[in-house]
Amino acid sequence: MPNIVLKGFIVVPDTDLDVVKNALPEHIELTRQEPGCLVFEVTPHPTDPNRFDVYEVFNSTAAFNAHQQRVQQSHWGQVTGRVERQYEVTEQS
Repeated sequence: MPNIVLKGFIVVPDTDLDVVKNALPEHIELTRQEPGCLVFEVTPHPTDPNRFDVYEVFNSTAAFNAHQQRVQQSHWGQVTGRVERQYEVTEQS
């Protein structure tokens, strides 16, 4: 069964930056505890304070979809409603 890999970044509006930064540690912790999460990294971009690079690996499509569903219902999903997302999702053996 192939892994599902998400690579990309988010761009946070200035008005939401503090609340997103404050919510990020909990979001990372909760995601890393999810069944099927192999890697979950969200890191500040070195030159753009509003950009965060995202790298995720889940062991199945079902685990990835469960993560997406959880996020929609979460505090993170609420505070990132105006965030621009630029992702590429691929399967990797």
